[in-house]
Amino acid sequence: MKMNLPNKLSIFRIILVPFFMLFIAWPVFGDFYSRIVAAVIFTIASLTDMIDGKIARKHNLITNFGKFIDPLADKFLVFGALITMLASYTYLKGFVLVATVVFFRELAVTSMRLLVVNNSGTVVAASWLGKVKTVTQIVCIITILIEPVIFGKIPFFEEYHPLSYITMAVMTVMTLWSGIDYLRAYLPGIDSND
Repeated sequence: MKMNLPNKLSIFRIILVPFFMLFIAWPVFGDFYSRIVAAVIFTIASLTDMIDGKIARKHNLITNFGKFIDPLADKFLVFGALITMLASYTYLKGFVLVATVVFFRELAVTSMRLLVVNNSGTVVAASWLGKVKTVTQIVCIITILIEPVIFGKIPFFEEYHPLSYITMAVMTVMTLWSGIDYLRAYLPGIDSND
């Protein structure tokens, strides 16, 4: 199968995942610079998500493979970041709970997508709510990476990490909301085909 450019960008996004994970888990340039490098790589990977969709729509390159690989690449991106941050940034209280919510939501929606494809042959594309959820996850991860870089010398930020917690809260709400929306929309169809 010959892949089009949007699908290649999705694959490229997956390939970048271990690279930013490396700089989070093993800050080879010291914590300050390794966070910057990880944030840059993560941002580049995230931008491919926006670019591949625009190219696919503009040039009519939307494929079933693209509808499947694009959200899957997003999950690799977010899961890779969350798992490495959980292991590396223990100062974020409550992050385990937030990451657990994200993991379960993503696994539930992915499982539902697979069931819908299996039962009806319909590939469930990302909804606008799912896209907003992805943006909040990306913003949260970048904030956690760069907040100590930008505000690390300010005692209030160093102790409380307010921007990280605010973006974590927004990400959690959007993750739950979009997950409920997907399940509400597609579970009846799964049940009727059983």
